[in-house]
Amino acid sequence: MSHPAPLSSFRIRPRFEQAVAAPPEPVHAALVRALATHAPALVVRPFPGFIGIHLPDAERRRWSPRLFLSLDAAPGGGTRIMGTYGPEIEVWSVFLYGYLITGLLGTFSGILGGAQLFIAAEPWAFYVTGSMAIAAGLLYLAAQLGQKLGAWQTFQLHQAYTAAAAELPGRS
Repeated sequence: MSHPAPLSSFRIRPRFEQAVAAPPEPVHAALVRALATHAPALVVRPFPGFIGIHLPDAERRRWSPRLFLSLDAAPGGGTRIMGTYGPEIEVWSVFLYGYLITGLLGTFSGILGGAQLFIAAEPWAFYVTGSMAIAAGLLYLAAQLGQKLGAWQTFQLHQAYTAAAAELPGRS
């Protein structure tokens, strides 16, 4: 069962999934071979169990996506390919830590604000909670902006995958 890739969505990291009847090792090898043939300009980094597809350094911008393909064994001897579009790891780390910091500070300041209300003190900590909610919202908007700016590059990555997947053994 194949799900089309949402190349532009409100999800932070768009995903797709495809099932192939062949086992993971031949599918992995066939994908790497086909990507080298159909998309020689892209940087393909194969690892056991997954493949990273990146844009060349000359075309890469801060908002440029990459595609990670995870190949897992499926029941019946097939392969489940899961693709995830997202920013390069350096940019992804900024968002990860941004969400962690805003989430932790927002949670703890919310708890402190609740305690301040409980003891009838001035609940100044709720200002921090609100600020962290705004910061998290801004992070989300920045992720959406980056996704929109990189839409054409995401489409290029998806075209390369689609062309390579057309040659897979046991394709359904």
